[in-house]
Amino acid sequence: MTKSKVPNVVLILLAVVVLFVNSQCKPGINRPHDDVYVIMLSMDGFRWDYADRVPTPNLDFIAANGVKAEYVIPAFPSNTFPNHYTMATGLYPDNHGIVMNNFYCPELDRTYRMRDREAVEDGAFYGGEPVWVTAEKQGITSASYFWVGSEAPIQGIQPTYWKIYNNTDPFIARIDTVAYWLQLPEEERPQLITFYFNEPDSQGHRSGPESTEIDELVMELDGLVGYLLETISALPIADKVNLIITSDHGMTERSTERYIDLSKFIDRDWLRWVFGGNPTMLWGAREGMIDTIYNSLKDVEHMHIWKTGELPERLNYGNNPRTLDLVVMADSTWNIGWGEPQERFYSGGGHGWDNQKKDMHTIFYAIGPAFQTNYTQPPFELVDLYPLITHIMNLQPAEVDGKLERVKGMLK
Repeated sequence: MTKSKVPNVVLILLAVVVLFVNSQCKPGINRPHDDVYVIMLSMDGFRWDYADRVPTPNLDFIAANGVKAEYVIPAFPSNTFPNHYTMATGLYPDNHGIVMNNFYCPELDRTYRMRDREAVEDGAFYGGEPVWVTAEKQGITSASYFWVGSEAPIQGIQPTYWKIYNNTDPFIARIDTVAYWLQLPEEERPQLITFYFNEPDSQGHRSGPESTEIDELVMELDGLVGYLLETISALPIADKVNLIITSDHGMTERSTERYIDLSKFIDRDWLRWVFGGNPTMLWGAREGMIDTIYNSLKDVEHMHIWKTGELPERLNYGNNPRTLDLVVMADSTWNIGWGEPQERFYSGGGHGWDNQKKDMHTIFYAIGPAFQTNYTQPPFELVDLYPLITHIMNLQPAEVDGKLERVKGMLK
């Protein structure tokens, strides 16, 4: 009798093991992250101090009932595509490869441009592991309503739900779509959602960051945040949702009075490749011209030029082959270009300067069951968002540059 019982015991133990393994692998079955939702909204170009200038009752509500950072430091260069992909991957641009909004990729012998649909949708350009890929690989459904990298299969994976970028989609419609996703049946419902507004960046470029138009727009965006909060609060899963509101960079005033005409110092024909723009450019020199170009500009006031591999360590930039031969950057509030400055290019607002420049800093607000209440978070870096999100969602993170210890204090 004893011998006949042994196989049954083994089978029972095997069944328990199988059930346990399946419960860890299948969505919706007793995993530690089943009741955790993270929604991250980026409002492009939202400078760290905009909300201090005008009434923003909804952002104030989040700060009082959740977390507000003093400010957040973007990655260098402080531009949209490098920083949105940094937010997604936890890597500096040098390490994830989206080194500028537009750049030449030597290893592919191809050019990436943010308005080139074929390039944007080609996963070969994107390094690292976006947080939605981390989630999907671990059985968590994700969604993205516009985010750099979400339109391309990276490691062969995209968010379960994603959109082709169209900046004419009303912001209200984007919020309503997020709400729709959160009301899907549990087995279809995304637990990680990233979505994007292209304001106040566009208005900041047109009218400048100190304008009344920006103040009015910030109040309008705050109203949309209120609509988002109201929409989430009406959901049956409202008490499980963690909401993060952040941005990619700030904005500063441009002026034709603080302008350097590069053509006075070098001949543009010395350059084979010119990517980026005011105030930061990536240059590929023609054969034998690197030193000539460098020596012609290294002593010019109100700008910097570095050979790649020789940038200050704090910038975490300039070692990727996609940064080409030379990196050029104007000093804070200064501008660079070719020929006489045209008002339409050097007025209004801009970004892309040194990420230590205060005007380049941006916002972070968060509220939900994972976050403390009425907590002011010391400054941190955008690169830290990936480890923060993976920690909240109990996901095994990829290796990244971001540091959880810089942001862990905001969590309960």
